[in-house]
Amino acid sequence: MSSTFGTIFTVTTFGESHCYGVGAVVDGCPPRLALTEADIQPQLTRRRPGQTAIATPRKEDDQVSILSGTEHGMTLGTPIGLLVKNKDQRPGDYKEMAQVPRPSHADYTYQMKYGVRASSGGGRSSARETIGRVAAGAIAEKFLRETYGVDIVAWVSAVGDITARDLSGEALTREMIDQTMIRCPDPDVAGRMEERIMEARESGDSMGGVVTCVCRNLPAGWGEPVFDKMEAKLAQAMMSLPATKGFEIGSGFSGTTMRGSDHNDMFIQRDDRLGTATNRSGGIQGGISNGEPVLFRIAFKPPATISKLQKTVDFSGHPVELEAAGRHDPCVVNRAIPIVESMAALVLADFAVRQRARTGT
Repeated sequence: MSSTFGTIFTVTTFGESHCYGVGAVVDGCPPRLALTEADIQPQLTRRRPGQTAIATPRKEDDQVSILSGTEHGMTLGTPIGLLVKNKDQRPGDYKEMAQVPRPSHADYTYQMKYGVRASSGGGRSSARETIGRVAAGAIAEKFLRETYGVDIVAWVSAVGDITARDLSGEALTREMIDQTMIRCPDPDVAGRMEERIMEARESGDSMGGVVTCVCRNLPAGWGEPVFDKMEAKLAQAMMSLPATKGFEIGSGFSGTTMRGSDHNDMFIQRDDRLGTATNRSGGIQGGISNGEPVLFRIAFKPPATISKLQKTVDFSGHPVELEAAGRHDPCVVNRAIPIVESMAALVLADFAVRQRARTGT
């Protein structure tokens, strides 16, 4: 199983949704970085289930423990082990689904690939696997922020057919994002998004949406053409998340409707460097950061596990009616925010140390 991400700054995640615990091993983090659990916990708390009426009711503290790689609150340059214990485990909720692959879930494909699967909660295909990513991403983010001043902020920009206004050019902060349950900083639509999700939940259904992320203060020059272009690694990182179905950067698909003369980002002098008057490139040209904010969007499908009656078949091909039990998110986008930010941080941290290895700075 491919559970390791990165080239020099790497993370290996482990654990299933209803095992003893989940976590990660981070390797390649530079030494002498001040680091304690308090630096990691805030993002895990933002990802934690049971926070709002539009999230799964599973109750988990998601308290992280650093097992290795630090001493006296400082990184040693050795592998950093991270563990979060599973406490509110209810594998019995999935008993009736042991012989029925959930429609559009990973039950069937995991069984076909490995000949066995964790039938309780989806195992590694569960979004609970992302805890390790978030814990590792918090370390990457601290390194980026303290070394380069990089700032990463994501927010919900659409739920179903409800779309927020374009806020990518505004100086959004996580405090602003977290003002609403849905984590959408557009107050004119945030309430409508939440109402739509509650309606879906009450009917036993689910909804999809879009997350937008902006990474600011990157220096020009990060990225490794041709196969590890920055947008390529960001796409890989985001599309490896559960429930993702689309990725676009900068102008994305809308750019296909424009002519080159309108789409081109004209260069301008910006203090002591070149900048661009517009940012349709999304901060990346030729697979390398150009110093402008890196801007991208991720599409999340409606969660596959729903309590609404569905006609399907069991593993033997016999027709059955499935009403999934258990505790599930009716929409994942608001809890995906810290996960998207963390995966972006892991990508950028890896590019940062790869560039440092090349230039020494």
